[in-house]
Amino acid sequence: MAKMKAIEAAVLVLEKEGVTVTFGVPGAAINPMYAAMKSHGGIGHILARHVEGASHMAEGYTRAVAGNIGVCIGTSGPAGTDMITGLYSASADSIPILCITGQAPRSRLHKEDFQAVDIASIAKPVTKWATTVLEPAQVPRAFQQAFHLMRSGRPGPVLIDLPIDVQLAEIEFDIDTYEPLAAYKPTASRKQAEKAIEMLNESERPLLVSGGGVINADASDLMVELAEILNVPVIPTLMGWGTIPDDHPLMVGMCGLQTSHRYGNATMLASDFVFGIGNRWANRHTGSVEVYTKGRKFVHVDIEPTQIGRVFAPDYGIVSDAKAALEQFVAVAKEWKAAGKLKCRKTWVAECQGRKNSVEFLRKTNFDNVPMKPQRVYQCMNRSLDRDTTYVSTIGLSQIAGAQFLHVYKPRSWINCGQAGPLGWTTPAALGVRVADPARKIVALSGDYDFQFMIEELAVGAQFKLPYVHVLVNNSYLGLIRQAQRAFSIDYCVQLAFDNINTNEEEATHGYGVDHVKVVEGLGCKAIRVHKAEDFAPAMKQAEAWMTEFKVPVVIECVLERVTNISMGAEIDNVMEFEDLAIGSADVPSALALLD
Repeated sequence: MAKMKAIEAAVLVLEKEGVTVTFGVPGAAINPMYAAMKSHGGIGHILARHVEGASHMAEGYTRAVAGNIGVCIGTSGPAGTDMITGLYSASADSIPILCITGQAPRSRLHKEDFQAVDIASIAKPVTKWATTVLEPAQVPRAFQQAFHLMRSGRPGPVLIDLPIDVQLAEIEFDIDTYEPLAAYKPTASRKQAEKAIEMLNESERPLLVSGGGVINADASDLMVELAEILNVPVIPTLMGWGTIPDDHPLMVGMCGLQTSHRYGNATMLASDFVFGIGNRWANRHTGSVEVYTKGRKFVHVDIEPTQIGRVFAPDYGIVSDAKAALEQFVAVAKEWKAAGKLKCRKTWVAECQGRKNSVEFLRKTNFDNVPMKPQRVYQCMNRSLDRDTTYVSTIGLSQIAGAQFLHVYKPRSWINCGQAGPLGWTTPAALGVRVADPARKIVALSGDYDFQFMIEELAVGAQFKLPYVHVLVNNSYLGLIRQAQRAFSIDYCVQLAFDNINTNEEEATHGYGVDHVKVVEGLGCKAIRVHKAEDFAPAMKQAEAWMTEFKVPVVIECVLERVTNISMGAEIDNVMEFEDLAIGSADVPSALALLD
């Protein structure tokens, strides 16, 4: 049996489990791992500027490609606590990432040693498993268990904390015979599939709701196939956006209080049966349970047993991996179609398509204001970007409006932290997506505050040649919080504007505060500022040229009017519209129904 340091065994296990790159910040208590990785030579490393940034890079890396598991590394104490936000974000959205932290030596635990904290206890609420490994011989098996847990059942993050003396201890370990443990995934039965299809078939106006679990299971093609066999419309959740192309005849919009389409909400309210797969009935999707469920029956399919009935009790629940369930549903639906047992849905589908294609259900985007309204920016994005674009975004009015106006055509083309929504997530996540896929077109979307939160991570893109486009919509406000403060009749502590002493009164951005172009350039990237809609397409063309030439992130800053209220409400039947609605096709030239 080969003898090696425990941390050397851990690095060999990472390789066997498919890890080729890690994200992190070295430090004293985790230096043995960095030494082991350097000696090994087969696992790359991206040096973050903030350890929270490393955790979000790991998230972006996982979310970008099916089967990926991002790994983030930090030293003891504050590095671990910095990564808690990334663990929370990953846990909330069922995203597997592995967080590895160094720790004080075992003899110094519970003695208030420098940068020593019980990180495992802190991380437990936001991980599937968090452990401090106290026995060197357990190190390789702890890593084996970590990957097994991350891949089994509902995916999620794991934290492994390693005291420095445990890392350095010598153990015996045979990597040549090591095998990853088979993942456990619950599977729907044939009887369950028949029952669910039977219930759907008895309804008059059914909908399929496609959640993030469908994307996690890499089952979007099966979801589309099921919808086409049944001829039943699909409403994706925000996390499931892209499971069916936006321009597919059976994609009938998103439902919700904020990230939704007017036609999607109207269609949900007109339905009498909802078949949810891989979703969790998030409150931004449903609003109140009373309004969302009134007059309709529900089937809920989820990989996690405790999700069934968590928000409300469905009429029928199935515990299953989304892909395994969809395989069963497709098989049953095919048989029923061949036997002529499926109801004709032409009238219902035509009704849903009518709402989607009607100007009556569209919000105006074609504003000519200067400074720009955000709606016009998204119109410009739709006209300048193709269907292969991957969007990365987190939270704020920028994300909400993006979901209302942008178009997504493929799974993993809308990469978004749906539940946690931490500001600053977008930049590091976009870098993680780029590491996962060096070729795809990536466009990040941020408001100015999200952008400022972790702006230092742009230097990572410059250092490691990770180009992507970052569209920054700047109104110099905490826009979403300002809009929420309307209910309290205040506009308080949410202004980001100030007179920057380095800009003059003649400059259009005077009074907007931070000069993002200068900051971005100081971090080694490129930036261009846009004041008018007609300048957006040339700016995007310039951004693409700069990325090709310099291989760095490029920021397109769009200067917005200071105050714009974006459509949202407390219920799906009571969404407030603050701006003009469309009255003709000229008001919505980039709407799906009008695109070539």
